[in-house]
Amino acid sequence: MLNTFSVLTPHLKFKNKFVSISNLAFKFHYRATFAILLVCTLLVTSRQYVGEHIRCITGGSIPEHVINTFCFFTTTFTVIKHFNETMLKDSSIPHPGVGHMMNEDPIKYHAYYQWVPFVLFLQALMFYAPYYIWKILEGSKIKNLVDGMRMVELSHYYNDNNSVTFDTKYTLRSKSEIENKIIKVQNAFKRHLIINNLWAVKLVFCEVLNMINVLIHVKFTNIFLGGRFYQLGLDFINEDFTGQMDVLDTIFPKVTKCHFHKYGPSGTIQKHDALCVMALNVINEKIFTFLWFWYLILIVVSIGALMWRIQTYLLHKRSTRFNELLFSFACSGILSQRDIEVITVNFKFSDWLFLYYLAKNMDAHLFKSLFRGVMTPINSEENTMTSKLIEEPHHSQYTEEN
Repeated sequence: MLNTFSVLTPHLKFKNKFVSISNLAFKFHYRATFAILLVCTLLVTSRQYVGEHIRCITGGSIPEHVINTFCFFTTTFTVIKHFNETMLKDSSIPHPGVGHMMNEDPIKYHAYYQWVPFVLFLQALMFYAPYYIWKILEGSKIKNLVDGMRMVELSHYYNDNNSVTFDTKYTLRSKSEIENKIIKVQNAFKRHLIINNLWAVKLVFCEVLNMINVLIHVKFTNIFLGGRFYQLGLDFINEDFTGQMDVLDTIFPKVTKCHFHKYGPSGTIQKHDALCVMALNVINEKIFTFLWFWYLILIVVSIGALMWRIQTYLLHKRSTRFNELLFSFACSGILSQRDIEVITVNFKFSDWLFLYYLAKNMDAHLFKSLFRGVMTPINSEENTMTSKLIEEPHHSQYTEEN
């Protein structure tokens, strides 16, 4: 069983010093949901849990493998009037949805089971898509700044005056180059503040895309299951599962019918009525019932994430206490009250959000070094303006006296 899921291990590894450009709601979509749907895809394509996906009997001369293949790749059906638990208890019908039928009896065709693995795999890719788009739009800005500061910090422990390259990938800077490197990193951050004010807009766009994505999948799954997905979770909760038939049998029938036509000895068309055991629906019903509850959780989490983003937009320029609390989680004890006030007064929302993600990904002392270097010009300008305001009244008084 473990070998079946071995292909997922590259997606479940935890990396040290991983640079995160997403929040918890994002991870619910591109990590948790992506992995869940991949597991579901493996379950419905693996025969070691349910055996043959479909087994049919006709009572005729048709080979079993022929009728099995035919009924799996075409459509099976059930008779709607035979979804009757009373008739089942009275032994009037052998299975839910299976029994004698007249030409005018309405029937329900079932073809979705052929497409379940493809649909689940496509949904897995679609749930990863918003994060992939966000990675492209973000352009590795956070990662480049964080990696740059980490290499600068490592170079502080190297005492030689020459640079050293190791592993053909990383370079330890000499002491004479460290300060220049810090300035370059700080300038890169300053350039972001000047020319890339759409960073937050792109992030919010992808967060909205997550919300739209899950709603589209709920709608699509409902169409895929013949309009029965919307109520699936509620029906499952209300079902007591004590009778011979339950609500899941009407959506995922375990036994269906299939008609196979072939030419007889005289050249006439003969119809063979096959009874098919749908072993795969035992797995399908569990998967889609679980997905109903999971999608509900995703919708709640996505709405909560958007409400939180609105809160951050409204409060980042209005509440010093809000910024103090938020940055205390990202870099506890590093920023002073004066630093928080500078953030509240001087930063637009895109700059504020970018700074917050830097604080989340950097070691506290590295972030402090970067932040103080960037804030020094702002503090200097504020001090200059304050001095001018203090000097101007004295200058006016002197003029009046003269």
